[in-house]
Amino acid sequence: MSSSSLPKEGNRGKMKMEGIEGDASVGGAGRYILNPTRKNSEDIIFCVDVDAESLVEMKTAGVTRLDSIKQAILLFVNSKLSINPDHRFAFATLSKTASWLRKEFSSDVESTIGAVRALSATTVSTGQADLTNLFRLAAHEAKKSRAQNRILRVILIYCRSSIRPHHQWPVNQKLFTLDVMYLHDKPGPDNCPQAVYDALVDALEHVSEYEGYIHESGHGLPRTLFRFMSMLLSHPQQRCPQDDCDIPKPLMKKSAESANGEDNNVHVSTSR
Repeated sequence: MSSSSLPKEGNRGKMKMEGIEGDASVGGAGRYILNPTRKNSEDIIFCVDVDAESLVEMKTAGVTRLDSIKQAILLFVNSKLSINPDHRFAFATLSKTASWLRKEFSSDVESTIGAVRALSATTVSTGQADLTNLFRLAAHEAKKSRAQNRILRVILIYCRSSIRPHHQWPVNQKLFTLDVMYLHDKPGPDNCPQAVYDALVDALEHVSEYEGYIHESGHGLPRTLFRFMSMLLSHPQQRCPQDDCDIPKPLMKKSAESANGEDNNVHVSTSR
């Protein structure tokens, strides 16, 4: 299943532009001013699904989903800190419910490495996942983050191809932003990744304070996971709606005519 075969369920908000001023007096064109706004440093909770399906092998021999998830988290943390060293990270796991792996937020890369090394999965299916406690933990931490002029985000990495998560959370409590990375098997008689994806979209829209993003992959390629995780580096306060997001744009191979020098332009595919 390609990522495009799991459609996102409509727009999740509209882009907000503050201080837009139009002036048609200059060359007949409008002049637009976007007032600067402060972007808060982030407290980010990684919640990793440790169900048995996280031990499914990727297409790279000997590499499981959990192995690739660990690499993706380290890539994300190092990249995020290079943007702003004030971002902080904590870690939780998801089996039947969510629980802390490392509750203390830290900007220390060595602390992140230690938490990632401590991630391990069960070899037995844990059944349906209840996200309620994850949202409860996140809401509690979000209040503390706000008191420090920070914002909180949860990045949920979910791996179950046929088990939809559920939650019980008030619709009017949006204290944090939820991003989701969904790794799954291809659809078949024994699984229903589309139904799981739809449930994850519903959860994201239900709890997110700012624009939350969801990505999914059934290809089993680590590089796909890394690419989507890199897209989650975007700050929630600077995001456009995901339906309007058309990056990354892969470069297409040049045609034979281009190779012969007849086309000097680089073509960019808009397919996603």
